[in-house]
Amino acid sequence: MTSESTAIMTAAGTPETFPAFPPRSDMQNPIYLHRPAHIASLGRHYGNPETTLVLSEVPVGWRPGQREGIRIPDLIVAFDVDCASIIERWGYAIDVEGKPPDFVLEVASRTTGITDYTEKRIDYERFGIPEYWRFDPSGGRYHDEPLAGDRLVEGRYVPIALEWTDDRHCRGYSAALGLYACWEDGQLRWYDPDGGRYLPTFDDEAARADREAAGREQAEAQIRRLRRQIEDLAGPSADG
Repeated sequence: MTSESTAIMTAAGTPETFPAFPPRSDMQNPIYLHRPAHIASLGRHYGNPETTLVLSEVPVGWRPGQREGIRIPDLIVAFDVDCASIIERWGYAIDVEGKPPDFVLEVASRTTGITDYTEKRIDYERFGIPEYWRFDPSGGRYHDEPLAGDRLVEGRYVPIALEWTDDRHCRGYSAALGLYACWEDGQLRWYDPDGGRYLPTFDDEAARADREAAGREQAEAQIRRLRRQIEDLAGPSADG
């Protein structure tokens, strides 16, 4: 924790927190971030939960006492930070942490779509966030593109090139995360080029667990069949 972080305290000696914000009025995050378990998957991928922040809807501003100009990205990733301090303050204070978050992403919705690629893009650039990504499950109906990313270059956002394999699949490389952000049939996926695999979603993990359970059942059934065969070959006991 920096010396700045210890200085921003209330009169009672507790850390000053961000203001409380009303819950958002759409279901985009539960559908496209929480139900697929992207936050948990990214958290497991990076490890270090004490210093690597992977959360949703964390207020971002310069200082905890700030009341205007705060943004609440749908997904935030920050490395080498004090996660306990951020959670205790109910928000990410750039002046406290000594650096902006490394990555933020917004999921498009009918009510916030235009703001995501106009006003929020300006604010995240002003905060100095190295990468800002936008995901639109509708394929571009609410955002300007189905998937878009910007990388900070000399203080200004520059679009990140995307790779399209067809009109239903595209991806772009996030240098901040070391992963490809993928738009696939309206779903968000993360691809690890080093591991040569997608980060697993909840459905992937559930399917793997089902396969393992089925494999165990088959193995146990095979063992039972072998035991019966051995018993049949042995025939009745001498005492019989």
